[in-house]
Amino acid sequence: MNLKENLFKQCENFVNKRLQNVEAVISSNQKALQSETKSSAGDKHETGRAMLQLEMEKAGQQLSSIKQMKEILAKIDVSNSKTSTLKNAHLGSIVYTEKVNYFLAISCGQLKVANQIFFAVSISSPIGKLLLGKKENDNFNFNGNTITILKIV
Repeated sequence: MNLKENLFKQCENFVNKRLQNVEAVISSNQKALQSETKSSAGDKHETGRAMLQLEMEKAGQQLSSIKQMKEILAKIDVSNSKTSTLKNAHLGSIVYTEKVNYFLAISCGQLKVANQIFFAVSISSPIGKLLLGKKENDNFNFNGNTITILKIV
């Protein structure tokens, strides 16, 4: 498995783990809603149902976010055949800088491959927007630091 495939797989695992967590929350809340019975404390019952409804809405938003991440991952080509001809940073690129290494995919934080640290970032994140379209040896400013791109794969 090459480096890009490894990073991609870790991003997929991150999304799948989030999906399992959200599905568990939805299932739990659905069971709680079904088991709620009208008690003599009517206001307490309504408050409980309202809280569960809010949790369900929140879980629905998280599901939507997960769907978007899956769509973004589906656009990434991890084989080096097409991407090796592109020298600009784009979705699916690994960007090596003098400070930190980035994988332009989805925002899922720090990933480790072969004792190297990479940060998986979305191209719509502040750092992702700065990196997008950059070439090797380009500079960019982030958090008051001027950073040089060493290599793009």
